[in-house]
Amino acid sequence: MSDLKTQPNDASVDEFIRSVDNEQRRNDALILLPMMQRITQREPKMWGDSMIGFGRYHYENKSGRGADWFLTGFSPRKREMSVYIMPGFENYSALLDQLGKHRLGKSCLYLKNLSNLNLTVLETLIAQSVADMKSTYNCEEN
Repeated sequence: MSDLKTQPNDASVDEFIRSVDNEQRRNDALILLPMMQRITQREPKMWGDSMIGFGRYHYENKSGRGADWFLTGFSPRKREMSVYIMPGFENYSALLDQLGKHRLGKSCLYLKNLSNLNLTVLETLIAQSVADMKSTYNCEEN
């Protein structure tokens, strides 16, 4: 799930967003930032050099190795926006059907353009995934 090298740091989230070359990704980040902050009631934090995360939880895999990761977050990648839905998508098919154009990874929702999506559905999806994470893991403030 997480790359052990990817850790939260004190880099400026605002400076990172301002540095995003792609205007569409930058504008979409400015929509996701307050949305995720409102949903999680957590301050955004840079994780590594390109991910913005909200909250934190600790997980352990089957071998007993563990790490910390964020509850939800996003990254304005060059090709598309990555939104991190940490529980995966198995329980959210009805919402995904209403979302609009997207593609899925294991825990990544890949989006080309937020203006082509139902943002109410996106907000509900993120909120439900965060609630599911909080009910499964011991979550820290940030």
